Amino acid sequence: MQDEEAGSSQDATGLEGTLARVERAVEASSKAVASLARELKRARAAAASGQLRELHRALDVVQAMAGDVVKRVGTAAAAYDVDEVDMLASGAYAKELLAAAETADVAMFAEHDRLLCYPSIVRVLPGDAALEIDRKRARGIRPSVVVAQLAKAQRAGPRFKPAPFLASLVGAYDLVVAGQGKAPGAVVRLLDVYAALTLLPGQSRDYTRAEFARDLYLLDQSGETAGPGGRRLRWAASSGTRQAGMLTTVAMSGQQQRYWGIAVESGHSESGRSESGRSEEDTA
Repeated sequence: MQDEEAGSSQDATGLEGTLARVERAVEASSKAVASLARELKRARAAAASGQLRELHRALDVVQAMAGDVVKRVGTAAAAYDVDEVDMLASGAYAKELLAAAETADVAMFAEHDRLLCYPSIVRVLPGDAALEIDRKRARGIRPSVVVAQLAKAQRAGPRFKPAPFLASLVGAYDLVVAGQGKAPGAVVRLLDVYAALTLLPGQSRDYTRAEFARDLYLLDQSGETAGPGGRRLRWAASSGTRQAGMLTTVAMSGQQQRYWGIAVESGHSESGRSESGRSEEDTA
């Protein structure tokens, strides 16, 4: 027990440290239970054969070991003293996850109520003591485990089909141009395009700005600009990369990637990226 206590004092703080202490305490309890089970078998064998002295000895040992098991289990239970809802709701968990990602050299940063870690988007769910990672509920939230999963997702790469997304983008662009009375091929803000994409009630909840920004980056990386009817996408920059209306995501390099506007031109218009609508900015 002294060795365990000495080890516990060296643990990191936060959820990671608490879970490490609980894991170690439960492992010690498990070993004690296994030893108790072996001694109980000896006591049963002694009773079965009538070896009275051996039976007395075994029962004394079993009684002492049972007391030790109770103490160890109590230590394991006491080691977990986390208020999950407060930890997750206060932002303490998000900070710990960001620190764990930095330690593991996995690029991650906070954007509004999301954590962006290319190509994944993470949302903390305090009421469920869980995370939502790319729309999937994750109950296992130990920081080191989550970071390892996100790193694996980075190595695997995104599952993204640029053509359908570009077609949706062009359709939403046309709605914005018509609604704002602009000429075809005019530059519009991507925030307005996002609003057009999520016109129906609940759609902005189902498809968040963070997901939209991530998909813009993936489209940008794909190099796909040819939309339906031979029309072409052109990225358009704002007058300043930090002004209102910017959409931010994280690039494969770990840098922040910002987007502001687009234009969709006919196939006869010159298109490309000479006027970039995105900028990279080191997360540091």
